[in-house]
Amino acid sequence: MKIVSFVTQKGGTGKSSLAVSLAVAAAESGLKAVLIDIDPQSTAEEWYKRRTAEAPAVHSISWANLSSRLYRLRQQGYDLVIVDTPGAESHAASEAMKEAHFCLLPVRPSVADIEASAPTVRHLNENAKPFAFVLNQCPTGGRTSRTANARMTLQLLGGLCDPTVAHRSDHVDALAAGLGVTEFSPYGKAADEIRAVLQWLTARLRRLDATEIADDEGGAIPLSAMS
Repeated sequence: MKIVSFVTQKGGTGKSSLAVSLAVAAAESGLKAVLIDIDPQSTAEEWYKRRTAEAPAVHSISWANLSSRLYRLRQQGYDLVIVDTPGAESHAASEAMKEAHFCLLPVRPSVADIEASAPTVRHLNENAKPFAFVLNQCPTGGRTSRTANARMTLQLLGGLCDPTVAHRSDHVDALAAGLGVTEFSPYGKAADEIRAVLQWLTARLRRLDATEIADDEGGAIPLSAMS
């Protein structure tokens, strides 16, 4: 089982929207995925209340119970756990980073978002925790210079998820409907971007474990094998 925590110290980055859509895309890809909401704002929990499908489940818990809940989920054979955290420095975010195998830091292509990520990056580096930025809510159309400049800056600060996620109404509408964007508009650009982020993430998780998991045939290591 692999644990991926979404962490950021700035609100409004679209963290919860990304987390729920990524969990949905993971479930659609065949992974046994679950989302844990330790954010007091409970965005993921409220999303799940509007939802008719049972998977992926959302567990809304106190950060103090995260470790014990993860233990039970591991016993239940889950492949992927996504943890949604508060958009501020807190015990909850620190616990989520400690438990994670990998952390994703959603940031918009703005100086304010990048500067606000500094304490989180410092904490992750001090604890040797693998992480990557995810550029989210990027401008569409011809306004690409801001995104390109943000990419160059973030590549210097740490890892960067190669696919970017644009500012599209599908994310807002899907969240309101209790859906992931891959369900709301399966053939839309937003859905394609989320699937690309999932593909990048699962490949990164496999590479992280490549030195620990024996693969005698030299083929790809399935995420479900990473327990």
